[in-house]
Amino acid sequence: MDLIPQLPLAEWIHHFVEWLKNAGGFFNGIRSVIDQLVTGIEWLLDFPPAWLFILIMVGLTVLLNRKKWGLAVFVLLGLYLIYNLGYWDGLIRTLALVLSSGIIAIFIGIPLGIWMSKSKIVESIFKPILDLMQTMPAFVYLIPAVAFFGIGMVPGIVASVIFAMPPTVRLTNLGIKQVSKELIEAADAFGSTPAQKLFKVELPMARGTIMAGVNQSIMLALSMVVIAAMIGAPGLGQEVYYAVGQNNVGKGFETGIAIVIIAIILDRLTQSFNKEKVEV
Repeated sequence: MDLIPQLPLAEWIHHFVEWLKNAGGFFNGIRSVIDQLVTGIEWLLDFPPAWLFILIMVGLTVLLNRKKWGLAVFVLLGLYLIYNLGYWDGLIRTLALVLSSGIIAIFIGIPLGIWMSKSKIVESIFKPILDLMQTMPAFVYLIPAVAFFGIGMVPGIVASVIFAMPPTVRLTNLGIKQVSKELIEAADAFGSTPAQKLFKVELPMARGTIMAGVNQSIMLALSMVVIAAMIGAPGLGQEVYYAVGQNNVGKGFETGIAIVIIAIILDRLTQSFNKEKVEV
């Protein structure tokens, strides 16, 4: 016989979620904003024809990495391979999901990381929340995302943001804390305001660490594309999901290669911003 009765934790959480559903207007507003963001990014990515988009990406790669011509060749051949295999529309939808998730994660994560670096109380509050966000299985995020936002691209983005945001927050916090105290004291000695000190000293000095967090967040958002496909998010992840369901090894391998190509391109481009000086 159990001495301690079982806690009805699942029931408590169910009632809490049902209570949150009363704020349907709030969640509908968030859905509308995210939907407009995704639509805008999709339109921007889909506006140029495939050949022009490929040339733009190659030009951007050359601009940011002038000494790495091999990377530019990889971008050219990789994107052309995706187009040749017939996954161009999936590429655009996948990039829209990843970029939307990345933008939201950065928009929320960097200010939150700055706030944590300035307040020990805020840091003590958000650290366990970030731990929970990082350790919770990614599939679990799909449950509240579907409950509040239905199915489709928006809940996939919400789940991706929750999963991908912690690195940006943590590394922004870490980067600002690692700024030399002598530089901070010098800024104070010259009468800098807190805003001047933040934007002219702390953020520039912490740029490399912050960009490492942004890079990791984008990679984590990309890793969610297949999981997000389970709740109707379109893109290459949906193709992988269908291939698994149909036991179609060939199609699964093709789409997997396409996702790997996108991951390498996004990783190398975001790493380019980590350089102390970018030649232009």
